[in-house]
Amino acid sequence: MLKRDGNVYVQVVPNAKAVTLQAIIRGHADIESMIYTDGWAGYNRLVSLGYEKHFRVEHGKDEFSKGGGNHINGIESFWSFLKHRLLKFRGVNPNTFELHLRETEFRFNHRSDDLYKILLKLLRNNPL
Repeated sequence: MLKRDGNVYVQVVPNAKAVTLQAIIRGHADIESMIYTDGWAGYNRLVSLGYEKHFRVEHGKDEFSKGGGNHINGIESFWSFLKHRLLKFRGVNPNTFELHLRETEFRFNHRSDDLYKILLKLLRNNPL
């Protein structure tokens, strides 16, 4: 999930079923949020859950944007960033995938910041 002009939140899920995805959305998105998704069936019925501002971008219909700001380019940018970072490993062990995912989440959320200074501050506040 990506908050528009904000941070990305990632979570490894056991499956992409509607009940799984909807639970995550309910746990992290305010009911008044505007939610933009692709056409995946797992996002069906978000409106019936109270998310009345649910908009779809149907990639399967060659749709990549609806109107001015209705797009999912931000989260697509994150997945591209993750894939690019993982390419150098030529695959990762499934037992360490979540660590790589979380590291990429951190790097993406702080891509405009000086990571060295952030890590120094974290180490000062939480010494090993």
